[in-house]
Amino acid sequence: MFDALFQSGWGAYAMMLFMLIPFLCIFFYVVIRKSIIDPSPSTADKKSFKKFEYLWMGLVVFVFVTVNVASIQFMPTVITANAAASDENIFDVDVSAVSWSYDISEQTLEVGRPIRFSAKSEDTMHSFAVYHPDGRMLFTMMLMPKMDGPTSLIYTFKDPGTYTVRCLEYCGLSHHDMRDELTLVASN
Repeated sequence: MFDALFQSGWGAYAMMLFMLIPFLCIFFYVVIRKSIIDPSPSTADKKSFKKFEYLWMGLVVFVFVTVNVASIQFMPTVITANAAASDENIFDVDVSAVSWSYDISEQTLEVGRPIRFSAKSEDTMHSFAVYHPDGRMLFTMMLMPKMDGPTSLIYTFKDPGTYTVRCLEYCGLSHHDMRDELTLVASN
């Protein structure tokens, strides 16, 4: 269930609606009540609304904290740390970005095997964003020039196919042409 919530735009949309719809219902109830049903000035004590304010803020904070704690397992840094701590055989792929291309040490990879992408930029700001064949972005890494070491991330692909690699940092005139591909094949 959490996969759909945290790994798609529809999950973010559902959370936005979850928070927005109750607010809009209360807002329109108050506006209609005060503009049509009872347009006279309110005689309610302002202190009586404090418990509703605290309740609403408590609900917002609770949902915010719950969603963020539940999403921790989907963060690329946590996935990388868990994969690095496991005893699995991690396959290393070196990536070098230079205006306006990638030099990827291995472009045909196995599905189901953890892959450590170690990427660096040779000249200016770049990124290394990998897209699933259906168009979803799986992960992205920012590549800054003159760093001591490469940026690393471990990812395990689940589906075979041709994955697109794109640069998401504007890196000059031919930035739009900076793309490559990874081919994922079923493991033997």
